[in-house]
Amino acid sequence: MHDAEIGRLVALEGRHWWYRERRALLARAVADLEVGTSLDIGAAGGGNTLVLSGLGWSALALEHSGPGAVVASSRGLPVVRGDAHRLPFADRSLDLVTALDVLEHLQDDHAAARELHRVLRPGGRLVVTVPVDPRLWSAHDEAVGHVRRYTRPEILHLLTAAGLEVESVRSWMVLLRPAVALRRRRSTGSDLSRPPAWANAVLGAVVRMERHLPVGHLPGVSLLVRARRLPGAPPG
Repeated sequence: MHDAEIGRLVALEGRHWWYRERRALLARAVADLEVGTSLDIGAAGGGNTLVLSGLGWSALALEHSGPGAVVASSRGLPVVRGDAHRLPFADRSLDLVTALDVLEHLQDDHAAARELHRVLRPGGRLVVTVPVDPRLWSAHDEAVGHVRRYTRPEILHLLTAAGLEVESVRSWMVLLRPAVALRRRRSTGSDLSRPPAWANAVLGAVVRMERHLPVGHLPGVSLLVRARRLPGAPPG
């Protein structure tokens, strides 16, 4: 993601309905795990790293860009500057790795997936979110630096090919997918913007409904996957 887009993200993520729901999804995805050392890859300003820290994890933020790293550090988070293709961590050293809307930005996502596997301890977990459905590709994707939008089989194959076992997978923004598809057909650039308060409230209420509805198997706009490194697996 370009530095300007990271600046927009940091300014928006505190109250924006989409970022708030993604933080809630992350918290639910790790709720049953024993806390340990976590790494949030592509942390930007550290909003998701703060979620993990608040849940008791020894949470590290990894950020490639200078502006994002400065903001995360200003929030009291330990920050490492680095590249997801070559993670500056030892083999089998982390209990949890998160890569939330990161892989779609990387030219070599297979190399990054192998790195995710390498740094996880046996039994360690990975939580990934990615944008899905190439039919939704638009000027927004280009503006925020996406290289691809995944299909469900593609992201699952990427992780399993790296040696990870997929534990769960669910779509989100299912209910809003028709509206997103319409908006993206008209997009001329990034959709990162501050919505009016009423729209923020309504959209937030709609995505929260999905927590209680059996729609996670249906086509959505994004996908959340939890995987683990198998016990006894060789280094990646």
